[in-house]
Amino acid sequence: MRRLFCAALAAMLAVSLFVGCAPTGGGVPGGVPGGAAKDEVVIGFPGIPSNFDPLVTSGHGSYVPLLYSSLVALDADMNIVPDLAESYTISEDALTYTFAIRQDAKFSDGEAVKASDVVFSYRTIMDSATENDLSAVESVTGDGSIVEIRLKHPQSTFILAAAGIGIVPERLYGEGFGLAPVGSGPFRLAQYDVDQQMILEANEHYYNEAPRIRRAVFINMSSEDQQLIAAKSGQVDITLTSAPIAAANTVDGYNLLVEKTVDNMGIVMPVIPAGSGTSSLGNPMGNDVTCDMAIRKAIAYAIDRQQLCDEALNGYGTPAYSENDGMPWWNPESVIETDVGYALSLLEESGWIDADGDGIREKGGLKASMPVYYFAGDSARQAVAMSAANQVREKIGVELIVEGTGENDIMALMVAQPIILAWGSANPITSYRLYHSSSIGKDDWYDPESFGSPIVDGYLDAALNARSLEEAIPQWQKAQWDGTTGTSMRGACPYIFLVNKDHLYFRRDGLNTGRQMIHAHGASWTLVANLKEWYWES
Repeated sequence: MRRLFCAALAAMLAVSLFVGCAPTGGGVPGGVPGGAAKDEVVIGFPGIPSNFDPLVTSGHGSYVPLLYSSLVALDADMNIVPDLAESYTISEDALTYTFAIRQDAKFSDGEAVKASDVVFSYRTIMDSATENDLSAVESVTGDGSIVEIRLKHPQSTFILAAAGIGIVPERLYGEGFGLAPVGSGPFRLAQYDVDQQMILEANEHYYNEAPRIRRAVFINMSSEDQQLIAAKSGQVDITLTSAPIAAANTVDGYNLLVEKTVDNMGIVMPVIPAGSGTSSLGNPMGNDVTCDMAIRKAIAYAIDRQQLCDEALNGYGTPAYSENDGMPWWNPESVIETDVGYALSLLEESGWIDADGDGIREKGGLKASMPVYYFAGDSARQAVAMSAANQVREKIGVELIVEGTGENDIMALMVAQPIILAWGSANPITSYRLYHSSSIGKDDWYDPESFGSPIVDGYLDAALNARSLEEAIPQWQKAQWDGTTGTSMRGACPYIFLVNKDHLYFRRDGLNTGRQMIHAHGASWTLVANLKEWYWES
């Protein structure tokens, strides 16, 4: 048997819930109402999902690990471990994965989970366009308790995809399933109030150790002010917050939970001239300033990232150099040091000079001035953008005009203007989607910069088609920097990475949130991914 473990994933990875009603335990600080330990928790959560269908939603960073089982799972150290499959093997050619389904697994309605349910779930995804990518799968078959998945070609990230696919009961799946879900995960959906709250209760038929939290109420709280008020009023047991609010506020009876992350913020920089094409959403692509690599790299080298962390995040963060800092596939050679002299030389040699003495460089009548957009209401992104803009203007004479706007506007602007975006995931396929030329003009979220390189494409293809995660690592690393070129800021610099922000939460004293995985992008679902391990200390 060849067990595949994501060994070094403990380095840095990750995967990202809610509800309303006062807790029956009374919301007493310390979680000990009347001397009895609470067995429920109230969570202030931004954005309750519109449905709970795991076949249309990717499991990483979602409700899937709470309500559903997957063939395998990620543990706190980011190792691949058994879940619905008690074991699995991989053929020597890395084309056939054979999973032995555990015999004691039941759905929350008490019916047994069958191999045929796994086959149905995978085939349903394969037959429809969903967030789950099973394009490399050729066939899925089941016999008794054995499921065999055969790939068209090796795919190093397949086992990570399998860790995010929730299994549904074939007999119940159909229209309306997403609003009345039945899964075999540690919890079941007991109540759902659209846009207001959801309540999870422990699944009595769960095959692993029963959760000590028997009831979890998720209240929809989207604004940072609302979350702070909820904590100060004792309405919730835990809620996320931001660095500026955490630095300015303490809450009696609560502690500040700080989780390190690979949740990075960076400025996407379109690398093609304006008018070079039209995006998948019909928006004009390209930017005449950012298409100059000298501009992109000068900004990247001029910024002091530790200063950004201190100024914008009140110290709750670390410098970022890529979308995957510290992960097994990260290339440490992508790190750059602040070098204002080098940044200035890049601009001078490329012809960007301050011709009229206004402090802003120009070239051929084009000013080195551009807007940088962020999602309005996101104080952390705003603070990071403002701090970076101040440094760049003062040090190298490039003007970044920080503007907040709504998501619809962001979607229209992101292929033509610098935007503060955030990444960080438990799967290196994110890097493939960010930088492979096949995404240009087809996937605005993942490739708004329109970057493409035959050399980088070659590395990315080799990494994705490798026989294992371990075998793929050198190729992922070369895609970032091979000594000459790559996607990093030392290379083509389509992204200017700035900071990895800490995830911050006001947590009621006495609530133990277990051993968390290193958090990826998304401070909500990442927090509750291990909800089955939470408990109140007596």
